[in-house]
Amino acid sequence: MPAERKAAPKKSVKAERRAEMIEQILDTAEYLFSRHGLYGVTLKDVAKSVGVHHTLINYYFKDKKQLFDAVFSRRASVTSERRMKMLDEYELAAKGKPTVEGALRAFLDTDLDLYIEGGENWKNYAALGAQVANTPEWGADMMDQHFDPVVLRLIGILKKALPDCAEEDIFWGYHFVTGALMLTLARTGRIDKLSGGLCRSDDFLAVKQRMATFMAAGFEAICKKACR
Repeated sequence: MPAERKAAPKKSVKAERRAEMIEQILDTAEYLFSRHGLYGVTLKDVAKSVGVHHTLINYYFKDKKQLFDAVFSRRASVTSERRMKMLDEYELAAKGKPTVEGALRAFLDTDLDLYIEGGENWKNYAALGAQVANTPEWGADMMDQHFDPVVLRLIGILKKALPDCAEEDIFWGYHFVTGALMLTLARTGRIDKLSGGLCRSDDFLAVKQRMATFMAAGFEAICKKACR
């Protein structure tokens, strides 16, 4: 007779509660950091919002920076891995003939879908990411650590799509792309006021429908100008 398959060991109630508490702490800290930044939030603020004593936060995270890093890396790994997978799939499907817009859609749309479909927690992370990207003292290092591989993967495909384009123009093009993306993720509300309510800064679907097409035209324009 075949040996009976042993059931996978169940997580202990204690382990489940620990995991749930850590997620609650991370979600709460993410919200607070996205509103007030690293320096505008204390561990006591996080504890108060969670409804626990601040020593419990210290039990899981030795200091505020470790908590901040955990908050940021939790979703950074998700968006980075998803975009890398989509870029790989796009390049394979392009069969050696990638387009600028196709590459940008694989990179941008995949990210924007997380904020469209992921609920308020993902939108909080988006605002936090915009803060980190615009904090040169330490934010640049975090962006380098989590996103350089996927950004350079995009750059590699763009070089194939624009073989006659100067390398510096491709990097400048990416610089403009990421600047527009970070402003979008920040949801400042400025476009709401400027447009008299016609556009909303939290309308990520509208951004998705336009951004890659707009940016692709920009890449092609600066590359054509440089080749003249």
